[in-house]
Amino acid sequence: MELILGTAGHIDHGKTSLIRALTGTDTDRLPEEKRRGITIELGYAWLDMGSVQFGIVDVPGHEKFVRQMLAGATGMDMVMLVVAADDSVKQQTREHLDVLQFLRIPAGIVVLTKCDTADPDWITLVEGEVRELVRGTFLHDAPVVRTSSQTGLGLDTLRRVLVETAQRLAANADSERDKLAFRMPIDRSFSVAGHGTVVTGSIGSGRAHVGDTFWLAPDGGEVRVRGLHHHDRPVDEVRRGQRAAFNLVGVHHRTVRPGQELCEVGSFRASQLLTVQLQLLPHLARPLKHRATVRLHLGTDEWITRIQLLDRTEVSPGETALVQMMLPRSALVAWGQPLVIRQSSPMCTIGGGRVLSPSVPAWRKLTARSLQHLDNLCSEQPEIRLAAVIQLMGLQHWDVQELESLSGVPRRQIEPLMSQMCAEQSLVQIVHSANRTSMLHVDTLADIGDRFEQHLRRAHRHHPRSSLLDRSAVMDRFRFDGDPEILQEIVARLVTQGRLRWTRSGIGLTEFAPRISTNEKKLYEVLIQRFQTAGLQPPTVQECRDATTRNREAVEDLLKLAVAEGDLIQVSAEMLLHAQVERDARELLRAPLRSGGMSVSQIRELLQTSRRYAVPFCEYLDRAGFTVRAGDLRVLGPAGG
Repeated sequence: MELILGTAGHIDHGKTSLIRALTGTDTDRLPEEKRRGITIELGYAWLDMGSVQFGIVDVPGHEKFVRQMLAGATGMDMVMLVVAADDSVKQQTREHLDVLQFLRIPAGIVVLTKCDTADPDWITLVEGEVRELVRGTFLHDAPVVRTSSQTGLGLDTLRRVLVETAQRLAANADSERDKLAFRMPIDRSFSVAGHGTVVTGSIGSGRAHVGDTFWLAPDGGEVRVRGLHHHDRPVDEVRRGQRAAFNLVGVHHRTVRPGQELCEVGSFRASQLLTVQLQLLPHLARPLKHRATVRLHLGTDEWITRIQLLDRTEVSPGETALVQMMLPRSALVAWGQPLVIRQSSPMCTIGGGRVLSPSVPAWRKLTARSLQHLDNLCSEQPEIRLAAVIQLMGLQHWDVQELESLSGVPRRQIEPLMSQMCAEQSLVQIVHSANRTSMLHVDTLADIGDRFEQHLRRAHRHHPRSSLLDRSAVMDRFRFDGDPEILQEIVARLVTQGRLRWTRSGIGLTEFAPRISTNEKKLYEVLIQRFQTAGLQPPTVQECRDATTRNREAVEDLLKLAVAEGDLIQVSAEMLLHAQVERDARELLRAPLRSGGMSVSQIRELLQTSRRYAVPFCEYLDRAGFTVRAGDLRVLGPAGG
């Protein structure tokens, strides 16, 4: 069993000396660290306890180096909170504990150092103060071990307690983490003669092998693993819980920076907009305001960003809120990833939380439905989280491979859950082509359907005399909301639900009734009567307009209304027929068409009309399927009965 063990605590409380006493390794590598006697950068060591092997990360304790401490704490499985027996609890002891809480470190031990320099009664008082400090935290029941790096006091006890704590942690550990997609935040990058670029880090999930190809996220390309080292030994495989060095092909070490990550290609998403569940520390002096500027620490990187509160105008100390953060550059994040926020003046930790989504769009105000889905992202039930992720992504493209990192649901559970959602009709499959399909949550379709109705309502207000609107114009104006197939699915659902009329003449809301004046109603009746009288030699729209003395501007809209209401039939762009005239003409043609077919001239003669009207009428019958061309003749078609 291998775990990442870290240190935490105030400056000069003996963290580095403790690691040296346990492992024989001096984790202070820099000349400046030697000269000043303080840790500035992260240090690393290895402790082999037989049944347990610890990769150790030693962090700086000075308040100016909290960024380095946060980077080192990322990926820790266990921590030793170090407190000097001759100095007791200090500022960075408290801040480091707050950080560890927000980073959700699962287990730890309290180590009292320098016990050779304080009398037993004082040490007992210090231990009591430490116990008070950790009350209510993940270290509430943690062992407290008294040690001295100078005399060796308590080191054997500490080794035993470390193994026991690791074994308890392993018994309760999430067995899925080794099976998750590979991910490793990078904390160092350098070049080795004859080998090239080498990066190091603590593996957060999954496994890696020599020859694998990974994404250098969030803004790099793909790189290949030439070699792997684990504690200065070449290996073929590394896995979660280990520190490792990767010899990479395809990138220069100077272009790699701490804060980047190696991860499985196609399994993670980079984003500049994070939706976060944020909690403030209870002892803050004032609330956090909307659009407050903070320092965000995520993984091994740091950003300056603003807090966009989604459901309130401020967050009081100790409260939890939903927020969004727009970053100046992309970050690689996954569901549930812990984070810490600090203020710049005075420089201190003020809160933390976890990422809910890197894919949710920017919101100024949450709807009740969206708020519910965000709440569902906090659920312990994987099927609820998965459904929320798919709904909140809306029309964004996504791959099944990404859903693991977006929802925190192990990949082996995703496809069965999606099949269940399809069976329950909460997930809808849209076929775009033979090679392309997409999945949309039913609530996404409902949201777009609501917007489509609002769009139609506005269009109806602009055309109050029309019960139906031009289909192509409506569909083209709403095309920005997705692919044609998605819009067709939404229209079909609205028609099935009785909310929408969809005919050859146009499209309209069933709730809408045309609004015409008394004079316009009289003109409508006059127009209908004129078309009935004209028979198969109907007037054009312009002729109707010219023959009208009052409400001339309403003629075109009234004729469109007549088509929508079924009183007139749109034969062509320029030709309308009274509905009864059209039905009578069909009946007159039915028998001759069935018995052998007719030419256009024969149809014209039988209908006693001119070629000007006969040709568009024949073409209309062809489109309707009433007739079918057979050379120069037309015969009765499938719609002719």
